[in-house]
Amino acid sequence: MAGLPEPSQIAVGVFLLTAAIVIMDGWKLLRAHREIPNLGPFANGGMAWKSRFEQELVRNMTMLGAIAVMIVAPWFLAERSGTDVRFVILFDILLAIHAIWLLLPKRYAVTRDALWVDGFRVDWARLWWTGYKGRSAIILQRRGWWRLAPLPLGGGADDLAAAALRIDAALTGDWDVLVDLLAQEEE
Repeated sequence: MAGLPEPSQIAVGVFLLTAAIVIMDGWKLLRAHREIPNLGPFANGGMAWKSRFEQELVRNMTMLGAIAVMIVAPWFLAERSGTDVRFVILFDILLAIHAIWLLLPKRYAVTRDALWVDGFRVDWARLWWTGYKGRSAIILQRRGWWRLAPLPLGGGADDLAAAALRIDAALTGDWDVLVDLLAQEEE
């Protein structure tokens, strides 16, 4: 019977997995700036907007709390498990970088077909929501995950209200009605 892996082997695996996630998130942030180069309304009824630091702080509060727990918890287990402290320090550095990524202003976009958030394109068929109630973020849910995978959108009150109008039109199939209303407003 094979023995358990050495703590250093497990630490290297955790470090590499965490590093891959942090690198991917950083790449997605850069990619979002390329995929959403222009902010404001689109001719086809869609729109793009950018959040600010404080809005991302509110949007990602629970994830930042989870990162704080993940930074602290390994320190209680490192000595007991025989894990080299250098791996714990490296893990904490990666988590701190990930926390910074969460706080950086993000670009969002809403179109007839999809939502762009955190560098990902998400089709409307994969999302549901219960409406926007004027809070500091729009919260959508991923289908099939119940409430375990919320997808919050940050931004200013005006941007969120305009985005909510478009999200509702996309999810209810009323996009053409929205485009007509927006065209009438411009006249």
